[in-house]
Amino acid sequence: MFSFKSNITLTRGSSRNLYLQLCDQVISFIKSGKIPPSTKLPSSRKLSEDLHVHRKTIIAAYDELISQGWIETIPSRGTFVTSSLPLVQPKKFNFSALNNIAKEKSGFSFDTRPHLLRKLNAKNSLETLIIDDGIPDHRLAPNEEIGRIYRNITKKSYHKNLLTYGSIYGNTELRNNLVSYLNETRGLNVSMDNILITRGSQMGIYLASQLLLTNKNRIITGSTNYMTADNTFTEAGGIIEQVPTDNDGLDTIAVEKICKIKKISAVYVTSHHHHPTTVTLSAKRRMHLLQLAQQYNFAIIEDDYDYDFHYSNSPILPLASNDTNGNVIYIGGFTKIIAPALRIGYLIAPKDFVDEAARLRRIIDRQGDTILEQTLAQMIHTGDIQKHCNKVVKIYKARRDLFCLLLKEKLDNYFDFEVPKGGMAVWVTLNKAYNWDIICSKAKAVQLEVTPDWRRYDNDNSGHNGIRMGFASLNEEEIHEAINRLVTVFEKL
Repeated sequence: MFSFKSNITLTRGSSRNLYLQLCDQVISFIKSGKIPPSTKLPSSRKLSEDLHVHRKTIIAAYDELISQGWIETIPSRGTFVTSSLPLVQPKKFNFSALNNIAKEKSGFSFDTRPHLLRKLNAKNSLETLIIDDGIPDHRLAPNEEIGRIYRNITKKSYHKNLLTYGSIYGNTELRNNLVSYLNETRGLNVSMDNILITRGSQMGIYLASQLLLTNKNRIITGSTNYMTADNTFTEAGGIIEQVPTDNDGLDTIAVEKICKIKKISAVYVTSHHHHPTTVTLSAKRRMHLLQLAQQYNFAIIEDDYDYDFHYSNSPILPLASNDTNGNVIYIGGFTKIIAPALRIGYLIAPKDFVDEAARLRRIIDRQGDTILEQTLAQMIHTGDIQKHCNKVVKIYKARRDLFCLLLKEKLDNYFDFEVPKGGMAVWVTLNKAYNWDIICSKAKAVQLEVTPDWRRYDNDNSGHNGIRMGFASLNEEEIHEAINRLVTVFEKL
């Protein structure tokens, strides 16, 4: 006989009402098989005496359990656990685990994706410093401007339509403002029909790869490449063909050789600042790649992830600005300009491709954050985005100069690097007498995180010993401290 008196524990003063606590426990005992179907429950009067609570609490709990179908009342006989519930084999039940709902192992099978495994960086703290692989400093985000515009939008009655379902292509005003913004800043020649708003540039890469690479279609990437993009192409079912990269970027002669013997569906390129090495695709290779795309009918996925951050001169116009044949899918976003959490990007392509990408986007993410998209649209219209961009470019340039200066002065014997013309990271090659695993391990002892998953930069297993070291997310004081800690690491080797 199940003893409610000894098994039920109610906590007064809890944020959850007593009758709901009783419901939770009775349901748990039924689920675990401790109280089987058709078991007669104590009367409300008896249970209230046993548990030292008001009878109304028991009645409320029974009413709730009846409404959920766990128990039933049979006239003239009493209250019972519902007889139609499946019989459960009783097992040991740890009631204290009720509040810990996290489960480690699934009770079912599913596909795993080993290529998506990746070590995560630690979080910045007062003690730990992180040299990441090149992310913006979220502390510089224009919070006041975003908050002010966002609040104004939500206050206006004519913006209430933003709270319902909208276009699968994204906010109309944002797309319209992007036409002017991108045509002016990137030399594009596009209309609203060529623009799909995405949740950051990663969604654009995902959508493009899903449309281009199923059925084991081939895509060409650099031998060093943005690993998340490679994972996305693999996930889509594509076959990656690697070509060398050098100081002029992707080797287009090697691209041509592959095209002559294999059917290529796409070429992925980070033309402005090659990821990870930061080099710029030369003008000669840009023109050659466009010619090859037209000749062999493949798409160029141009990921222009940090176009605005070029320090030595004006940004070089993207491949998309010279695309006259509709071969380039141009992908960008605002996460680098503003902050990683602001997940707004765009995919620019011929209308037929944008239409298909929008239909695919609809089944994974019906639409984006329409109010945030409206906020960004107004920030573009008022010039707030451009003003903020001009401000942070100056800050990041100063941080680049300081970071590279200290690397040269204090760690020249260990690292080989070129000062990048733009972007948010330095491509650093470690002297081959040393090993990144050891460096990263030693760095933790001085509370410094240095890109723990460094092997993702060695896509072709060449052992080049290079990684990206980001400077943008560290202020000048943090840069000094991070380099000093790195010096300590090497002194202890």
